[in-house]
Amino acid sequence: MTAVDGGTEVQEELTQTQGLMAGKRGIVFGVANERSLAWYCSKALYEQGAELAFTYQGEALEKRIMPLAAKVKSPFVEMCDLGKDDQIDAVFQKLEKTWDSIDFIIHAVAFAHKEDLEGHFVDTSRAGFALALDVSAYTLTAVTKRALPLMKKGGTVTTLTYYGAEKVVPHYNVMGVAKAALEASVMYLASDLGEKNIRVNAISAGPVKTLAAMGIAGFRDMLKFVESKAPLKRNVEAAEVGKTALYLASDLSSGVTGETIHVDCGYSILGM
Repeated sequence: MTAVDGGTEVQEELTQTQGLMAGKRGIVFGVANERSLAWYCSKALYEQGAELAFTYQGEALEKRIMPLAAKVKSPFVEMCDLGKDDQIDAVFQKLEKTWDSIDFIIHAVAFAHKEDLEGHFVDTSRAGFALALDVSAYTLTAVTKRALPLMKKGGTVTTLTYYGAEKVVPHYNVMGVAKAALEASVMYLASDLGEKNIRVNAISAGPVKTLAAMGIAGFRDMLKFVESKAPLKRNVEAAEVGKTALYLASDLSSGVTGETIHVDCGYSILGM
């Protein structure tokens, strides 16, 4: 399951170079449309020479994903509900027939019921809690486990998190708890997989104007507040998150694993 954004036409032109990711291949989970952070990560990787594979949750997202995949000449686009192990297994079995190895994973998947992002955290239902933790945290472990046979020479796994995992953010509620579990998963996976030369990291992005984020109550006020308080006196741009994903997936970060890197114009360093 992925958070669903609205779709708009894809007009940008992308140019690939023999850059940092030349000869590297990887799979991206969580692209919803051209405004999603997963797409900005994909663009940054592609423009530096990477080959990309994609999955999408269901038929409703297919018409949004296909034009994007075509822009980066992706040879692999498959439907996959990450809440279902059999579908994850099937995707990696198909991917292995396309490529004999991969070098990176981008995981940008999160979901919670809207009613669990409103009101008080104490009112979170058992089912809502389980769903948010499963989709937003466990799926990282699920896809990483299936990718191991293809990461024959090591690789990188990068996921997206948010400051609500560390501090209370209004209206983030159960998603904050899920992101905290995700960040803990990053550390445990990094510990498990370091001996295989697989690095696992997270990007904690500041609020960005994706269509999914705009559905969070009070999001516009959050943007204004962060802009006024952050040391850089602005909000982070999606492309800056993409460049950080490029850094983490490339050899530039060869000594970095188990980390959560804040890309939020410095907001997270503040005490008051």
